[in-house]
Amino acid sequence: MKRTRLGLIVLAIAVVAVAATLLARVYHAPAGDAHRQVRQIILYYTLSRLDDPIIVVGDSIVEASTLPRSICGHPIINAGLNGASTASDLGSWLTPALANKRAASIIISLGVNDALVPAPTSKQAFEDRYAALLGELSKLSTHLVVLAIAPVEARGRMTAEMQQEVMATVDGFNSILPALAKRTNAAFMVLPEMPSPHTTDGVHLNSNGYQTWDKAVMQGAALACG
Repeated sequence: MKRTRLGLIVLAIAVVAVAATLLARVYHAPAGDAHRQVRQIILYYTLSRLDDPIIVVGDSIVEASTLPRSICGHPIINAGLNGASTASDLGSWLTPALANKRAASIIISLGVNDALVPAPTSKQAFEDRYAALLGELSKLSTHLVVLAIAPVEARGRMTAEMQQEVMATVDGFNSILPALAKRTNAAFMVLPEMPSPHTTDGVHLNSNGYQTWDKAVMQGAALACG
């Protein structure tokens, strides 16, 4: 009996491991990132039942947002993925999730994770990756919106010195985005000045920060309303 139970446990572990690997391949998520795998599966099923959605793709700032459910008849889909950056292959994941359907608009909010890594992404690499992503997303919607990267602040574990270093990179990225958006026929949305404080930990937005951020996102979403 003990051997049977042990065998079942080993089998269950093996099944979970295989399933995680398969899910990672299908949904373009790292095999160890269970949260992202589950979230992408839920988004896959959500998108499969909706037509003409406005999709907001991005990182944890997007994922933690509470945007309205719809605007001018278009459902708004929060497709934020914790930890996402310009290197996260978001276009390759979204294409099969839409399953040959078109999105009314796709709003992109990325960049802070490119600046937060120990060796920040260079401006050229950031521009190249962002341009490649916009190229992929342009096949899924005729309306693309690029949102400016929100500033970080000295708060929580983010020291004043760290904030200055990260903001130097963020400012460099933001300087690229308007011309990049224009070159790829996307709209560029400037973020209004953030209140102080506007984050919970130096990076992730608090309620005041989201009021400003949400307003910019919804202005971008309204462009799909004609």
